[in-house]
Amino acid sequence: MIGPVTAAVRCACPRCGRGRLFAGFLKVVERCDSCGLELAKNDSGDGPAVFLIFVLGAVIVGLALWVEAAFSPPYWLHLVIWPALTILLTLATIRPLKAYVVALQYRHRRSDFEQG
Repeated sequence: MIGPVTAAVRCACPRCGRGRLFAGFLKVVERCDSCGLELAKNDSGDGPAVFLIFVLGAVIVGLALWVEAAFSPPYWLHLVIWPALTILLTLATIRPLKAYVVALQYRHRRSDFEQG
């Protein structure tokens, strides 16, 4: 068994660390192709997305307010920078965060994964 952070960074199976976790961008595979662990029934749901909404929302709004107070750029620049940064950070972090939640579920509820 590998650690949840390692599984998240690799987007790999939480049991063996060799099989891939995703079939598409966010779709969890049915079974690990390396060790056979059944993964599809124990999906993370909306947890990672909700976490990103709250955390990235607070970070982006805080940065936007700071930039406005410190530099006073034109509003069109805000309309270009902040949506693009939000989309970029979301796309960069949603897969590892979802893999982390699946790995935590495996670590703390292993019997649910192995019931078959």
